[in-house]
Parts: sequence; C-alpha cells; structure tokens
Amino acid sequence: MSNPRLSETSYIVLGLIEKIGPATPYDLKRMAQISTFNFWAVPHTQLYTECGRLADEGLLSERREQSGRRRRIYSLTKRGREALALWLTEPTEDLEEVRDPATLKLFFGGDPAKLAAAQLAAHRHKLRTYEQLRTEATDWPRGWLLALEAGIGHERESIRFWTRIEP
Repeated sequence: MSNPRLSETSYIVLGLIEKIGPATPYDLKRMAQISTFNFWAVPHTQLYTECGRLADEGLLSERREQSGRRRRIYSLTKRGREALALWLTEPTEDLEEVRDPATLKLFFGGDPAKLAAAQLAAHRHKLRTYEQLRTEATDWPRGWLLALEAGIGHERESIRFWTRIEP
C-alpha cells in the first residue's frame, strides 16, 4: 500500500481510537465534542466518512455488530498506530487558524460595545466549562490536560481583550 494522505481529521480519528479503544463513528463524535472539538472543529459527518477511508487505507480495521443496528466498530491497526506515532514525533511551526466571527465584524465596523457584551458572556461561559472540566479531569492523559490549559488561557485572554472594549 502507498502512503495515504492524512489530514488533521485523520489524526483526530486515529488519536481518539488510540485513546478510547474500538469505537463507532458515533462514539468518536461524542468524545470529540468534549475534547478535540474545543480546539479543532470538524463537521461530525467528516468523522464518519474518515473512518471508512482510513479502513480502506489499512489504518483502521472494521467489524460490524452481529445484531441490533449492526454498527461499524473501528480499531487501530499496526499501520494506523505507526502513522499516528510518526505524526506525533513531527514538530509543527503551523500556527492556529483563527476564524472568529466577532473579530471579523469588529474589523468591518461592527458595534464594539454590542460585540463585547456578547463575547464576554460567551467566553465566560466557555471558561467556566473548561474550569469545571479541569476539576473533573483527575485521570486524564497529560496531553489532554495541557490542551485544556491552553483552552483556559485562550478564554482568559479573550475575556481580557473584550473587557477592555466593553463600555
């Protein structure tokens, strides 16, 4: 087999299965909603299609439930583990992609006071969510905790910024 083209979505699928074990696309969607989607949004339909693609490439194995809904359950193959391990060893200089509707509106002349009020409420809510997760995250892997700390830092900075704008 040739080397497959892998995207960040591919690595989300491989990484989540590596962490939680055999999973259906629905299991992956639920896990991503409380983890990776907080810093890397992917339409849930992509998770479903990516599982099939990675299985076709030999990076995941697939089995079907024998009864009930006959859901597809995916597991990492040796090749999938190797691809994930290689990707994890490669440093990246890529910066985050910021796609912030409030900043876009601010740039084009949106009302700073109205934007600030809405953004402060949203960022304070997200910060509370992250801080609650941190209190519950007693047995999380180190990488998950570090990503959570990055999210907390991002929310605190956003609150600082929008507080300066608020009248």
